[in-house]
Amino acid sequence: MKAVVIYYSYEGNCALIAEILKTALSADVFEIKTLNEKKRTGFFLYLWGGAQAIFHKKPAIHPVSADLNAYDLIILGSPVWAGSPTPAIVSFLADGKISGKKLALFCCHGGGMGKALAKLKALLPGNTIISEADFKYPAKGDRAALKQKIDEWVKTLK
Repeated sequence: MKAVVIYYSYEGNCALIAEILKTALSADVFEIKTLNEKKRTGFFLYLWGGAQAIFHKKPAIHPVSADLNAYDLIILGSPVWAGSPTPAIVSFLADGKISGKKLALFCCHGGGMGKALAKLKALLPGNTIISEADFKYPAKGDRAALKQKIDEWVKTLK
């Protein structure tokens, strides 16, 4: 099975999950990056990020060079902003280039995922979602426990 992980990571949480998945699945990995990646921190990050998600912003992103037809499994990862997937992921999915594929979804959050996975699934009609996972503050927790959780999730993907 040839797998690819495509993710957006603002604070490094989804990047950590993507790197562990890369090793566990021998997957290719592509990070979505916005053209204007101004870093915000603290309260301003939550205010700005929440507003971006609530108002359904679709920021311009750098092209992702992956040939999605070359993969048996596509894993998409997003932080949760205001109970939604990030606008960068929404921008990536806006062109509808993922269709008829087998997908797995994950999100990273700091307190609750809200309806992020359900909203992400709604952006992926015509695909088969085989598995979902969520990770609370993965970069701040016990790395061994995180790896074990991901290893268990990977078993559902094979």
